[in-house]
Amino acid sequence: MTHFDQPLADRAILVTGASGGIGAAIVKRLAREGARPLIHSGHDAAGADALLEGSGGAGWTVQADLADPAGPTELWDRATALAGRIHGLVNNAGIRTEIAIDADLDVWHAAWQREFQVNFFAAVDLCRAAVLHFRQHGGGQIVNMASRAGQRGYAADFMPYGVTKAALVNLTKSITRSFGGDGVTAVAIAPGWVRTAMAENCVAPFGTQAATGDIPIGAMAEPKEIAELVAFVLRPSQRSLTGATLDVNGGSYIR
Repeated sequence: MTHFDQPLADRAILVTGASGGIGAAIVKRLAREGARPLIHSGHDAAGADALLEGSGGAGWTVQADLADPAGPTELWDRATALAGRIHGLVNNAGIRTEIAIDADLDVWHAAWQREFQVNFFAAVDLCRAAVLHFRQHGGGQIVNMASRAGQRGYAADFMPYGVTKAALVNLTKSITRSFGGDGVTAVAIAPGWVRTAMAENCVAPFGTQAATGDIPIGAMAEPKEIAELVAFVLRPSQRSLTGATLDVNGGSYIR
């Protein structure tokens, strides 16, 4: 294959939450474009191994619990031990917690703290490790998976999710402004509804129309759409995209 067929040839890219629908699609697309993905899973080691094999086997699997404050640093250390030089980081891992505003205060606090740990603080620690690594090795790229929810706000029972995703957008901008001179780029991708198991479970009680009713094109995005965009952003030729937040929501939120 030519350079044009595999623009990510031999680039080691860590993808968190890689065993889920979007994460798995990202891994497959990166591998197709020549990258060597580091496939993170929290608990599904067998699924990660199967994904690696199904993607051609040119990469690694790595486990860590991002709900544990020590987990992100352990993940990065394990990833660098396997790959040595890492060229890109995709912070894709995330959870969405349902919590009512009238829940008991201790339950309310626990939900917000867990959501921030997995969706934001883990990404913060991984971005920190990545920036330090990239500064020593000639640069690198970060993609943070935000959400339409972080752009326009979210439903009452899922507020922690929207707030953490908004924080990811600001983190992306701050990294861009602070470390661009060190060869570090950062882009946020903000999908709306994406056809994954998480989305299907969420809309099942209400019907698909509840999710697609305010989407002008009338359909959820497919995981492969997000994966194609992530791979494009990670191309070395796309450095000028740094700092951008790319909306992928079928026109349901337009800035």
